[in-house]
Amino acid sequence: MKIGVVDYGMGNLHSVSKALATTGAQVTVSSSKNVLRESDLFVLPGVGSFGAAMVNLAKKGMDDFIVRWISEDRPFLGICLGLQLLFQGSEESPGVPGLGVIKGRVVRFREKDFKKKDYVVPHMGWNTLRPRNEYAKYFKGIKSNDYYYFVHTYFPAPQEQGVVLTETLYGKPFCSAVARGNLVATQFHPEKSGAVGLRLLKNIVRSRGGKS
Repeated sequence: MKIGVVDYGMGNLHSVSKALATTGAQVTVSSSKNVLRESDLFVLPGVGSFGAAMVNLAKKGMDDFIVRWISEDRPFLGICLGLQLLFQGSEESPGVPGLGVIKGRVVRFREKDFKKKDYVVPHMGWNTLRPRNEYAKYFKGIKSNDYYYFVHTYFPAPQEQGVVLTETLYGKPFCSAVARGNLVATQFHPEKSGAVGLRLLKNIVRSRGGKS
């Protein structure tokens, strides 16, 4: 299986590609559409600003490429900012349109929404997930009380609840991953979540035809 990780100047490419390589797949990091087009699974990682990321994608022509890829229901994985970019926009960068493949916006955690003073922004550290039953295949061999690594100030707010893959409790429940067809995207970092994160990546690759 070939996994293509897009290099658009805003991702922790080394840790993501290294984690994906543990699935047994052939991992290629590239900014070339011709190279990435040959992938069995396209991966959009990302850290940093929503607005800057959209500018970088547009400069490389990757924005239209990704929209077309997803519209064809080809296997896709987004991580952290790579999840947020799928939405129509973000409070982080007002007026900057996202890829718009999922209806809804990315919104900010606000301290005033938390009843307990021990919640801080950004949400940084380890937390659990509550997956929807119909997506159980992604969590085979993973316990419900296993932890994943988060570091973010903004989170997705989908208009359609049907795309929500997991919810996480931080003061209140928020969408921590989405899934639709062959698209999966996580707000947390599987590549930084130890053995549990690697298991999740293997399950995702397997569900898309890999043998890991």
